[in-house]
Amino acid sequence: MFPERIRLLRKSQDLSQVELAGRLGVSKQSVSNWENGNILPSIDMLVKISTVFNVSTDYILGLDNRSSGDRCYLEVTGLSVEKIAHLQQIINDMR
Repeated sequence: MFPERIRLLRKSQDLSQVELAGRLGVSKQSVSNWENGNILPSIDMLVKISTVFNVSTDYILGLDNRSSGDRCYLEVTGLSVEKIAHLQQIINDMR
C-alpha cells in the first residue's frame, strides 16, 4: 500500500521524484525505491513525508483511507480561542 500511496501523493502535487527527494533531503533513488516497493523509509522519514503531504502516517501506510481532503491539521498553539474560531469559520466558508 505504501508504494501506491506515496506515488499518488507525489503525482497529486505534480512533483517529480527529484522534486520530492529535494523536499525530503534524500536521493531520487530513495523515492524511486519507495515507489517500487524495494525499501521502506525510516520512521523519522515517514513522519517527514506525512508532513510534506499534510496527511497522517496511517494514510500513507494504508491503515486509514481518509486523505488530507477529509481532514486537516492546523497548528494553533498560541492562538486565542477567538482566533481559532475565526479560522474554523474561514474553513467552513470555503466548503
